[in-house]
Amino acid sequence: MDQDLYDYFVSEYEKPFAGWDFNHVYGRLTEESLPWDYEKMVRELLPEADTLLDMGTGGGELLASLSPLPRNTWATEGYVPNIPIARERLEPLGVKVVEVERDDHLPFPDETFTHVINKHESYIAGEVYRILKPGGVFLTQQVGGENDNDINRALNAPLMKYADWDLAHAVAALEKAGFTITDQRERHYLSHFHDSGALLYYLKAIPWQVPDFTVDRYYDRLADIHRRIEKDGAFPVGCHRFLVRAAKP
Repeated sequence: MDQDLYDYFVSEYEKPFAGWDFNHVYGRLTEESLPWDYEKMVRELLPEADTLLDMGTGGGELLASLSPLPRNTWATEGYVPNIPIARERLEPLGVKVVEVERDDHLPFPDETFTHVINKHESYIAGEVYRILKPGGVFLTQQVGGENDNDINRALNAPLMKYADWDLAHAVAALEKAGFTITDQRERHYLSHFHDSGALLYYLKAIPWQVPDFTVDRYYDRLADIHRRIEKDGAFPVGCHRFLVRAAKP
């Protein structure tokens, strides 16, 4: 074992991470652009939104950037460390932040919202349908089941269990719940890690990708990736995104 390399891995993995802030790896982790702009699409919805829910708000970074928001705006978050961060950021803007534990039971009455937005958060189609008013809109950008699998393969770690989560499955479930699909798009593209430390920080930020990850357990494979980056300049990883806009009749 190269002790200096090991110490570098540990130092990057132990860097603090809060909310959904990737400034530490800005320029060290790059992604190809998507052919759609989720944030722009949300902004176009806001003028017609009377009651808005942001599902899985993280630390509230995106929602706060959309201010001014509808007067009746709510946000949910299921990752406990993010909840105080989201409340500190969003409550001064009048947003009510609610902790959720189960996708199949959102803590809102039937037909509460005119608009529900969701970026990279799990959901149950029927439950979103229940809380939307008639004529309401659901807009979601999702991380597909093939996302980041190249990391797992390079580490010789088990693949994610939701490998079949894609646009076709999402559309079918939404239509079964009663939605009318008004827009649907899907994209496979690449991200690039330009140093191994960025990969370590990323794995810290998304612990569900390799649930049993430790530097000790995966040191040899990490060292292989490190050498690959030194040789090739980057470690490319396949990404998978899709977007659906659906309306409740």
